[in-house]
Amino acid sequence: MKDRGEIIPLLHTLRRQTFFTRDHDFYKADLCHRGYCLVYLDVAFDEAAEFIRRFLRCRAFRSQVQRMGRVVRVRNIGMSYYQAHIKKARALKW
Repeated sequence: MKDRGEIIPLLHTLRRQTFFTRDHDFYKADLCHRGYCLVYLDVAFDEAAEFIRRFLRCRAFRSQVQRMGRVVRVRNIGMSYYQAHIKKARALKW
């Protein structure tokens, strides 16, 4: 699967998934859904694994329940995220 048109419908059929991607098209507030979490890794390809671990260890996103309904952008300096029913992005520093 290579595009939003295929991946988003698949996520709607799965339970409580956290989907990691390096595709910036997934960092959109209108993609928030309480059944999944989208994480856009805005880092170099060879840093992706390190930032997935950092994200999963972050106090704000450590549990599956805390991640659901959010679209997150992970960067070297921190994270920003949209939450379902809230249109303004919030920011967190590492």
